[in-house]
Formats: sequence, structure tokens, C-alpha cells
Amino acid sequence: MSVRLQHVSIPRPPGSETTTRAFFGDILGLPEIAAPNSLQAAEVIWFKIGDEAELHCFREEPLGDRSNRHFCLVVDDLAGMRRKLDEAGYAPYDVEAIPGRPRFFCRDPFDNIIEFTTITGDYLALQ
Repeated sequence: MSVRLQHVSIPRPPGSETTTRAFFGDILGLPEIAAPNSLQAAEVIWFKIGDEAELHCFREEPLGDRSNRHFCLVVDDLAGMRRKLDEAGYAPYDVEAIPGRPRFFCRDPFDNIIEFTTITGDYLALQ
């Protein structure tokens, strides 16, 4: 049996369509894809991640629950992505290092956490 990730869903506040598209589309460079017509009333905004995965940004009133839950994006140019986020006014931050996976975290405009990494080697072999 094969298992793979199809999508991640994260909340965004009502009325944040422009900010959502600016952050995920313009800054992160994720192409927007059409959501199903059956979900039009939910005002979801979908983006493509890589060849198969998707990011679904759904409308929800903020809950105010800060947590470390997050998703991770592999990027080819980690330093370039960090610089882009810095220049856009976001605050990337470092966390514990993982051998073979340089990384940093950043909160999106809606307080969701995103991890950014590049896979440079097998962390088990590098410990």
C-alpha cells in the first residue's frame, strides 16, 4: 500500500483573500489552482505544492490558539526564501538543528507556522 500527502488545510480569516494570495502566491511562489465549484461558498483558496500536493486555505474566524503545529515546505534556495520573507516584513526564526536538513520557521500573515527546509543528506547517517 502506498501512502502520500495530498493536501494540507490551514485557516485564514474572512476577508483575507488578497493577503492570502500575496503571501502564498507572490512571496512563496505557489501557483493558485481552482477549487471545486462545490466549495465556492466556503471561499477556499487552493495552491499547488510540487507535482501532486496542495495547500487549502479555508475561511475561519481566528481561534487565538497558538501552537507549534505546522507543515514543512522543501525549497531549493533556503537562504533566498528566508531573504524574501525578511524583505516582505515577516520574521523567520531558527529552531533546533537537524543534521542534513537546514531549516527555519516563519509565521504566515494569519499566525500559522510554516517550516522551510532543504534536504542535504540523511539525518540518521549524519548524527
